[in-house]
Amino acid sequence: MSAFEHTSVLLDEVLEQLAPVAGGIYADVTLGGGGHARAILERSAPDGRLIGTDRDPNALEAAGAVLAEFGGRATLRKARMSDLRDVLTSLGIEHVDGIIADLGVSSAQLDQEERGFSLAKEGPIDMRMDPTEGESALDLISRCDAEELANLIYRYGEEHRSRKIARSLRRAYEEGDLETTADLRRAVHRATGGRRGRIDPATKTFQGLRIAVNEELAELEALLEQLPSVLRIGGVVAVISFHSLEDRIVKHTFRDSEHLSPLTKRPIMASDDERANNRRSRSAKLRAARRLEVAA
Repeated sequence: MSAFEHTSVLLDEVLEQLAPVAGGIYADVTLGGGGHARAILERSAPDGRLIGTDRDPNALEAAGAVLAEFGGRATLRKARMSDLRDVLTSLGIEHVDGIIADLGVSSAQLDQEERGFSLAKEGPIDMRMDPTEGESALDLISRCDAEELANLIYRYGEEHRSRKIARSLRRAYEEGDLETTADLRRAVHRATGGRRGRIDPATKTFQGLRIAVNEELAELEALLEQLPSVLRIGGVVAVISFHSLEDRIVKHTFRDSEHLSPLTKRPIMASDDERANNRRSRSAKLRAARRLEVAA
């Protein structure tokens, strides 16, 4: 396994919102390298509990090593965000006091070229957060016609040149020229005229394919739908998003739910120091909400 090193984004801000206490039960549904989970367990000593889930077996292994010192206070399960209620039920837990979800792809996953997430590192066109199940991004491209592919790239990547890009991807696939992420990037560049500014023109296409492969927005919506049934009255949910599609879903859910009260009028952003030291934090937005007691 490649080293799974990941710097947790907005760590202090998450702790401020969740305010972990001794005896509390908390859920980290995007465990990653275990940074947020470790801090929550430290703050909730001596007997606070952490239920950690992740769909990436590499992340679970790495987090298990990081959290081993906490013994039985940390319970880890391989699961999607949408599985939270089932995981808690299997453990005999009805409600938790806090939930953290750090969305998107981690820096550790980007660093592993064999995962296919990175624009900068050549690898297979995979992009699965759980590499043991489901279809890869190449599988997705192979089964979609140009129109279907364009719709996915437009919807999930917010890419306005999606039709030209989709045609280029299909052409490259049909000609046998689409095997690695470098091939994928070149196919996008052929459709867009190549790189001219600071942002690679393939960025939105990679995002769109990754979100589609992992059903990320559906997973987020399923998690948010469960909040009234898994979060204790007075408990807090904190969600870190990295693009407008995710942030919009979180914002509207927190605003419109009768069961939740937003704790953040505007999203919390990383400090200048964190943005300078952790590139991933630059687009991070943290929103939090408290579970309300709603009269029957």
